[in-house]
Amino acid sequence: MPKIKLYFKFVKHYLMYKYIRKIEHELLRLKGIFKVVTVTGPRQSGKTTLCKMAFPDYNYINLEDETVLTELELNRKSYIERYCHGLIIDEVQRMPELLSTVQVVVDTVPDCNIVLTGSNNLLLSQKVTQSLAGRTAVLNLLPLSLSELNENDLELSDYEIMFRGFYPAVWSNHVPATDAYRQYYNTYIQRDIRQLSNIRHLNEFRQFIVISASRIGCEFNAQSISNELGVSQPTVQEWTNMLEATFVAFRLQPFYRNISKRLVKTPKVYFYDVGLVCYLLGITNAHQLETHPLRGQIFENMVIVECLKHQFNHGLDNNLYFYRDQGQHEVDLVIDDGLQTLKAFEVKLSPTIHPDFYKNLHYFRALFEHETKLSMVINTGRDDAPDPITGHINYRNIDKFLSEPIAGQN
Repeated sequence: MPKIKLYFKFVKHYLMYKYIRKIEHELLRLKGIFKVVTVTGPRQSGKTTLCKMAFPDYNYINLEDETVLTELELNRKSYIERYCHGLIIDEVQRMPELLSTVQVVVDTVPDCNIVLTGSNNLLLSQKVTQSLAGRTAVLNLLPLSLSELNENDLELSDYEIMFRGFYPAVWSNHVPATDAYRQYYNTYIQRDIRQLSNIRHLNEFRQFIVISASRIGCEFNAQSISNELGVSQPTVQEWTNMLEATFVAFRLQPFYRNISKRLVKTPKVYFYDVGLVCYLLGITNAHQLETHPLRGQIFENMVIVECLKHQFNHGLDNNLYFYRDQGQHEVDLVIDDGLQTLKAFEVKLSPTIHPDFYKNLHYFRALFEHETKLSMVINTGRDDAPDPITGHINYRNIDKFLSEPIAGQN
C-alpha cells in the first residue's frame, strides 16, 4: 500500500506540473554536499513544486501562512530542530531572522537537511551571506526555459512563444497570458515592492515599470526616465533596484577589458520574462507582435534570458555581458567563460541571414582575437553548420548549443 500511495503522489505532482526542471539535477547534487540549499527566483517560477518533487519526504512549511509564522515566533529553535532532518521552508524572506536560527541548528545538530526558498533577491542574499555563509549553496530558478518546453513538443510560432512568456501557470494551467500577467502584476509585484519600500506614488511607479519595459535592450538612463516621470533621479534608481530585488528585471553589464578604447560602462535593463513585458506594453495577442515596433527588442530580451537560464540551471554564475564602444560597435551578448574564452552573439528576429549581421561580430573578434572562440548569430531560421565565424543557430536550440564543447577545446 505505501508504494501505491507514493505512486499516486508522484502522478498528482506530474499532472500538476508536467515540465521537468533541468535545475533539479544541480539541486540534488548540491544537497549531497551542503546541509542547506537555498533556491531563489521570481514568484510563481516553480520553486515550491521543484523542491517538493525533489524531496517528497521532507516536511514543508510556508511562511506566507500566518499560523506558521505565529508558531515560529513562539520558539523558532525548537521548531527547526524538530524537523531539521528533512525540511523545506518556503518564502523565507517573510521571516529573515529565521536564518540565524537555521545557522545555530545546522551548527549543532548533525545530519541536517534543510531547503530554503525565497522570492526576494536583495534581502534574502544579504541575510544568507550574513547568517549562512559557507553553510548553504544558492540556486536561482527562473521561469520555464525553451528547452524545458521543447521536451513537451512545443509547436507554436515565435510570436506566440514571446507573447505567452514562460511562467508555469500559463503553460501548465492553461491560464490566458494576459490574465496571468495582470494578476501577477497586481498580486505579486505591487505587494512585494511595497514590502521592500514604502512607495507613495503608485501611479508613477506603474508608469515607471511600463517605461522600463519599453526600453529593454537600451542603456539605462535614470536621468531621462526621471525627466519623463517628474520624479527624482534617486527615486528612479531606487525603483530599478526594487525591480532587481523582486526578480522582475535585471541589469546586463557591459563587457570591457583594459584596452585603449574607452568603453561605455552603462548597463542595459532586461526583464526576466517577456510575457510580462508584452502585458506591460499593452500587447493582447500574438498577432500584434508581428508588427509591433519593439518586437526585435522583445526577442532579444527572450534570447538573453534563455542564456541566463542555461547558466543558472547548470549552477553557473551570471557571466553574460554586452559590448559597445564609442564608435557604436555593439554586440548584443558576450559570454565570458573565463580562461580566455569568449563567445559573442548577435540576436536577430529574422529567419534569413544578411552579411551585415556579422559586421560587429567580426570587429569584436578582431579586437579580442585570442580570446574569442565563437561568434555567431542567433535568429529564428534553421540551424546552419556550426561554423564559429559565419554560422548561426536557431534560438530554440540555445541550451543544447551552449552545453556542447567548443570544437578543439576539452
